[in-house]
Amino acid sequence: METRKSRIIDQIHQAKALLEELENRDDLLEKIVLASELFSASISSGGKVFSCGNGGSMSDAMHFAEELTGKFRDERRAIPAIAISDPGHISCVANDFGYEYIFSRYIEAHGGPNDALLAISTSGNSQNVINAAKEAGNLGMKVVALTGNDGGKLGDYADIEIRIPHLGYADRIQEMHIKVIHWIIDLMEMGNE
Repeated sequence: METRKSRIIDQIHQAKALLEELENRDDLLEKIVLASELFSASISSGGKVFSCGNGGSMSDAMHFAEELTGKFRDERRAIPAIAISDPGHISCVANDFGYEYIFSRYIEAHGGPNDALLAISTSGNSQNVINAAKEAGNLGMKVVALTGNDGGKLGDYADIEIRIPHLGYADRIQEMHIKVIHWIIDLMEMGNE
């Protein structure tokens, strides 16, 4: 029992240390502010926000979209946001074109120059997320990438890359991704205060 408890405590300490590192990284904090402003500008210009990712990152993408269309903390108008997570679309495109195109085909079909994309990949190397960012760029959309580890290739196709400074397991990066997502939404709800 003690060994299992100490394992949990060790992971709490890791998460705490990573949060403290984020707190002291002014460059990352500035990128989070800029990302919220980028998404808000897209909405103000009549656009919408798309989000995508695989596995836990898809869950984060869905969480991001539902907090915008619903509400996070404050009462406000619904914000147009769509997580690319429709199983009909995903299975169709994966079957006909390949899994690496499941997100980019959706962006090609529904994206426009006033829109923005939140592209989430803990490694930064998920080819389907990279393809979505490329397609978004081709359409004139703005792209915010949430990554970790060394950032992979995704950051090359983003206007803003928010890279969690952690080289270990993906779960720690995902824990920070959901915090960043919440901070972005909070700032969007704040508006121009």
